[in-house]
Amino acid sequence: MMTLEALDRYLREQRADYELIRQDSPILATQDAARHFDLQYAAPTLVLQTETGLMSLIVSAQRGRVNFEALKARLGLSKLKLADRKKAEKATGYPAGAIPLVGSGLPCVFDARLLDFAYIYGGSGDPLHTLKISPRDVERLNAVVFRLG
Repeated sequence: MMTLEALDRYLREQRADYELIRQDSPILATQDAARHFDLQYAAPTLVLQTETGLMSLIVSAQRGRVNFEALKARLGLSKLKLADRKKAEKATGYPAGAIPLVGSGLPCVFDARLLDFAYIYGGSGDPLHTLKISPRDVERLNAVVFRLG
C-alpha cells in the first residue's frame, strides 16, 4: 500500500501526466463525484475474485453495469465475482471506494475505452483525494493481464 505522498512521488518518477485533486469529503456516491468531475471520465477500480485469486478491473463508467458472466467468458475463467470488501481491503491495504488507479499491486483488467479520453478520474488510495491521470499512464503503470475492447 502506498501513502498519498508515495503515490505522488511514484507518479512523478514515472513521468505520469496526473493531478491529485483534494475534496472536503469522501466520494461515496455518484452524486458526490459529479460535484468534482464529469462522470463520463470516471474510472472506478473494482476488485474481482477469481479461481486464481484477486485482480483489479479498471473500467469506464460509460459501460454502466459490468456483465460478469460475459467478462468471465472473455477471460477464460470459471469463477468471477466482486471480491468481498474486507478481503479486497486486506489484499490491497485500501478501503473499497478508494482503491487507486495505480499501485494496488493486483493483476489488472483494463478497459481500452478509457484510452479515448485525455484524462480519467478515479481512486488515489486516499478517500479525500481523486486521481486525475492520463489513461495511457494507468495502462502503462499497471500489471495489465487483459485489455477489454
